[in-house]
Amino acid sequence: MDRRGFLKAAGMGAAGFALPLDRLTAAQRAASGTRPNVLFIAIDDLNHWVGYLGRNRQTITPHIDNLASRGVWFSRGYCPAPVCNASRAALMSGLRPSATGVYENDNDWRTVISEDKMLTTAFRNAGYFVCGSGKIYHEAFTRRSEWDDYLERPGANPVPKGTDDGVGGIKFAPLDCSDEDMQDYRIATYGIEQLQKKHDKPFFLAVGIKKPHMPWNVPRKYYDMHPLQTIELPPYREDDMNDIPPSGIRMAHPETDHEPMLKSGRWKEAVRAYLATITFCDAMVGRLLEALDKSEYKDNTIVCFWSDHGWHLGEKHHWRKFSLWEEATRAPMIWVVPGLTKAGVRCDRTVDDMCIYPTLTELCGVQKPAHVDGHSIRKLLADPAAAWSTPAITTYEFMNHAVRSEGWRYIRYANGDEELYDEARDEFEWANLAGKPEYSAKKAELARWLPKKDAPDIGGVRSQGAEEGMPVIADR
Repeated sequence: MDRRGFLKAAGMGAAGFALPLDRLTAAQRAASGTRPNVLFIAIDDLNHWVGYLGRNRQTITPHIDNLASRGVWFSRGYCPAPVCNASRAALMSGLRPSATGVYENDNDWRTVISEDKMLTTAFRNAGYFVCGSGKIYHEAFTRRSEWDDYLERPGANPVPKGTDDGVGGIKFAPLDCSDEDMQDYRIATYGIEQLQKKHDKPFFLAVGIKKPHMPWNVPRKYYDMHPLQTIELPPYREDDMNDIPPSGIRMAHPETDHEPMLKSGRWKEAVRAYLATITFCDAMVGRLLEALDKSEYKDNTIVCFWSDHGWHLGEKHHWRKFSLWEEATRAPMIWVVPGLTKAGVRCDRTVDDMCIYPTLTELCGVQKPAHVDGHSIRKLLADPAAAWSTPAITTYEFMNHAVRSEGWRYIRYANGDEELYDEARDEFEWANLAGKPEYSAKKAELARWLPKKDAPDIGGVRSQGAEEGMPVIADR
C-alpha cells in the first residue's frame, strides 16, 4: 500500500492530518482503531425538571447538569409518544408510532417490528459489541436476542416498602434503605463494570435508569434534600380546562388522579417525592459518568442522554404522561461527541427522539437502514445555530398528533378537535388559540407536518393475550 492509500485507510488526509472522528468511514475507523464507542443513557419518566433547563428551580441534578456543561443540550427536545412502550419502540426502531400501530403500553411491538430494523442490530452488524442493562425497551416486551450481553436480573425492589402508599395511583414513600438496595444502583453498576473492562472492539453500551418512574420510593436522604416546607407547586390555573376540547379533557381525566390529590391535601408531598426521585436518578447518572471519566474510553466515547417522555404533576389538572401537551412531551436530550461538540452549548432548535438513531449511525459510520424515519442532527451538534426547519412530532393513540415548532404547538385529535398554543408568549399553554380565525394560516402551516399515514392500533395483551397467559400491562 502506498502512502496515500495508508493515510486514507487510517483516516488521515493526504498531508497526514487527522480527519474529524465522526466523518471517517467505518473502514477508516477500523484501520485506525478510532471508531467511537457509545454510552447510551436512557431515563424513565424524567420530564424537564432538570437544573440546566430551568423549568423548576427546586430540582437538584448536579450530575446531569455537569453532563450538559460538557456538550450540546437541547432546550426543545420532545418524545415520539408520551408513553414508555411506544416512545422506546419508535426510538429504537426508527419507525414512528403512526407507521407501526404501536401506540400504547399494551402493544407488543415485537409482533410488527422485526429485529433487523433495530438500532442495536445496526451497530452489531457494524462490528460493535452491544450490551445493556435496565429499561431500554418497555420491560413487558423484551427481545434479548438483539444484545450480545444484558443484565437480566438487577434485583427485586427494596425490601423496605415505606410506611406510605401515596394518593390513589400516585405512589410515593421514603425508604429506610441504602442506594445499594435499589435496582438502579445495580443497573448503573453493570455499566460501570463494562467501562472498566478491556474491549477488543468498539461498544454500544445502553444503560436504562428506571427512576423517576413510579413508585417514587427512594432512600429517605433524597427526600431530606427537598424539605416539604420549601416545596412549590407547578404553574396551575383552576380555569385551565375551560378552553380544552373534549378529546383533551379525555386525555387529562382529572377525576382519576387530580381530584383525589386535591382532596388529599398532599399535592406538595407528591411534588417533593418526584423531585427526590429525580435527585436519586441524578446520583446514579453521576456514578456512571465518573466511571467513564476514569476509563480508557473517555476520549473516544459518544454520550447520548435522553428520557422517553415528560410527566405532569397537576398542570392542566393532569398527572402522569399520556397527553400531547408540553409537560408530557418535553424531555431532556444531551449529546457529548468527542471532536465535534463544544462544551456547555445550548441548542434551541426543535427536535424529537427520532433523530437519535440516524445521528448515532452517522457519527459512528454505521450504515443507516433505509426504513429509518427522522433526520440526523449532526449539523446541530457541530453548529447549534444552524438552520433547521423540521418540527417535533408526538403521537398518542390512533390519529392524535402534536406538532411542536420553536414557537408553536398544534394538536389535532382523531375526531378533528384542535389546540394551538403560542409558546413564545404562553409557555404554560393556558390559552388555546385554535378556535380563533386569525390563526387559521398558522394551523395550516403546522398541519402539513402531520403524519401522512396512521397505522391502526395493533391491539394489546389485555384484549388479545389474556387467555394465553400474557402479562397485563399496568404502567399508569
